[in-house]
Amino acid sequence: MSGGGGPIAVNRRARFDYEIEETFEAGLVLTGTEVKSLREGRANIAESYVSPEKDELYLINADIPPYGPANRFNHEPRRPRKLLMKRREIEKLAGAVTRDGRTIIPLRLYFNARGIAKLQIGLAKGKKTIDKRETIKRRDWDRQKSRLMKNYG
Repeated sequence: MSGGGGPIAVNRRARFDYEIEETFEAGLVLTGTEVKSLREGRANIAESYVSPEKDELYLINADIPPYGPANRFNHEPRRPRKLLMKRREIEKLAGAVTRDGRTIIPLRLYFNARGIAKLQIGLAKGKKTIDKRETIKRRDWDRQKSRLMKNYG
């Protein structure tokens, strides 16, 4: 059993498209074949999101491909998966989504030190096009600055 390795899947577009206000760690309710597929490092959370439904949170549209050797006992790749969090955190997130119009975005999918699959989620606010341009400008300037420091510093 591999303990606390690197991330299985990272949502790289999340920090570009959204302004992350707060992050949380959530457990996932998974089947055996899903865990085995994750251990192979196969998952995609790029176009997924978290939805509050009936006092619970669900990960929607996350793609965990079928595990090869499981053949007919496999799972459905894009099924909604329940997230495990404390009641107070769930209520806080659900309230922010309904009242303030925030979005809950999955950021990273990984195994913790005990070998349990965890999902890092962020409470986010959508960025406007102008904010995205600012992000690009800042990134380009940081890149140029590091080049100059490397060459002349």
